[in-house]
Parts: sequence; C-alpha cells; structure tokens
Amino acid sequence: MPAKAITTTAAPAPVGPYNQAVLAGGWLYCSGQIPLDPTTGAMVGDGDVAEETRQVLKNLVAVLNEAGATPAQVVRTTVFLVDLGDFQTVNQLYADVFGDGVSPARACVQVAALPKGARVEIDCVAWLG
Repeated sequence: MPAKAITTTAAPAPVGPYNQAVLAGGWLYCSGQIPLDPTTGAMVGDGDVAEETRQVLKNLVAVLNEAGATPAQVVRTTVFLVDLGDFQTVNQLYADVFGDGVSPARACVQVAALPKGARVEIDCVAWLG
C-alpha cells in the first residue's frame, strides 16, 4: 500500500521538502506546524505564545480534517517549546483540542530554536484505520 501525501490550503505550505502529512496504512503522520497564517504565510502572534499556540492547533486540525480525521483520532503528539516556562499556557490551549475522550500520548521538549522564530511547534500521529 503506497503512501499518500495530504495537502490543504487551510494550513501553511511546507517551508521545506516535506508534506503537511502522509497517510500510510491507516496511519496519518502530520508534520510539525508552526504559527504561520496559511493565507499570507506570515507568522501569527508576534511572540505571544498563546496566540501562536492557537494558530498551531488550527493549522494541525486543518491538516487532520483534510485527511478525514479529527483530533479524537490522534494517538501521539510532540510539543516543541523554545521555553518550558510556556508549558502551562500551551497545555491549557492544547487541552481545548485534545482534552476530550482519550488524550493522545505526548512528549514535550524544550528546543534551542524553531523555524521562523516560532515559540511553539506541534506534530502528531493519528489512526484512521
């Protein structure tokens, strides 16, 4: 069974040689999303981690939806933060999207930097089978 690229204009175009997501054998692997406005390509939030997180989650849900999935089908996420001091803020907004039912397994790590100066990036894996 071949892999299928998932793309949508409701999420930002990739900034490198990768796809927004890849569907393979019932599994959807979503690339990390940063707070880019899908229409303008501009960063959202001006350094406000809450605004950035809202945009990141909006972008991620758009990719899930394009593949026919919902946040309820996400089984694993990774949250990348430039500052772990933002953990509580990001966690509260994350719970709005992934808090119902069985929340996904998750890792959260602090990183030295993210693309385009973002403060947060989130990727995920969903089961569609």
